[in-house]
Amino acid sequence: MTALSRTQPTPHDATTGAPFIAADVGGTHVRLGLVRGNGGRVEVLEYDKFACADYPGLAEVIETFLARLPSQPAIRTGVIACAGHALPDGTLLTVNLPWPVSLARIKSRLGLDDFRLVNDFEAVAHAMGQVGAQALVRLSGPTTAPEGPVLVVGPGTGLGAAVRIPTPHGAVVLATEAGQSALTVGNDLEMAVLREFLKERSHVPIEHALSGPGLVRLHHALAAVRGVPASHETPGAISAAAASGDDALARETLDLFCGLLGSAIGDMALLYGAHGGIHLAGGVLPQIREFLLQSDFVARFLDKGPMREALEGIPVTLVEHGQLGVLGAAGWYLGLDED
Repeated sequence: MTALSRTQPTPHDATTGAPFIAADVGGTHVRLGLVRGNGGRVEVLEYDKFACADYPGLAEVIETFLARLPSQPAIRTGVIACAGHALPDGTLLTVNLPWPVSLARIKSRLGLDDFRLVNDFEAVAHAMGQVGAQALVRLSGPTTAPEGPVLVVGPGTGLGAAVRIPTPHGAVVLATEAGQSALTVGNDLEMAVLREFLKERSHVPIEHALSGPGLVRLHHALAAVRGVPASHETPGAISAAAASGDDALARETLDLFCGLLGSAIGDMALLYGAHGGIHLAGGVLPQIREFLLQSDFVARFLDKGPMREALEGIPVTLVEHGQLGVLGAAGWYLGLDED
């Protein structure tokens, strides 16, 4: 789940340079930065990463982060990037976090004057203007692209996607619910796996397979299809076993994952008209980078019949930047994409 209604921030920190909190809140980790605006860019003063399971709530994570700072600046504002839906009372409705999030409670507990919320992949899309070429690994397409909509998409605890659309007045970023679209398959094995999923639910969204938890679901469904026991229970264990080369089922699971991902992102490229480029982000792909580069991802991405030629002209890159969500949330808060 990724859609949030955007509330236009008031970028007062962009002019004052006052430090503020920027957080990237996922289902497994919270990445926190103390940041400020500096010459039209985001400057990260302090940064840390926390495991969600170690804390009873987001407020406690932020309190721990602030207590660890070498100095104690007066922090009055903040922003979080997170998947979910903001209810009128400021509570965040999400399927992937281990605890509820209440903006009002956090604001009151931390004594903040202003605390905002932005969709997680909307934030990542805003961050792309802050990322240098050295953080990009090209998977397909030319090294440059024409001006146009850019798709930012990737698997993490769920599957997020946003579209960054350039305009004469600055970029407009649209959050999407692409991860909730129905999973489509392209061969007999994928159909058999989908039938396993359909035994448990009538709607199988893309993120049910293409996410960290989805990788585990794929592993179990594939084991059922092959009539063998599933031997791994975490994405990391599956990835490590596949990389070792002596676990055929784990390797086939990653093959399946990369093929489905390529096909799904090819569909999204056509749906959103993303001829300006596609950036793959999220927490899963950097962990399987070498496998992804050797997989059928690109072949499946391009396998769209007569639209193959159009897709060949779209640069597809893997983004390797652990602070993307923090940078993007801060950039959104500061209004850096706007005139």
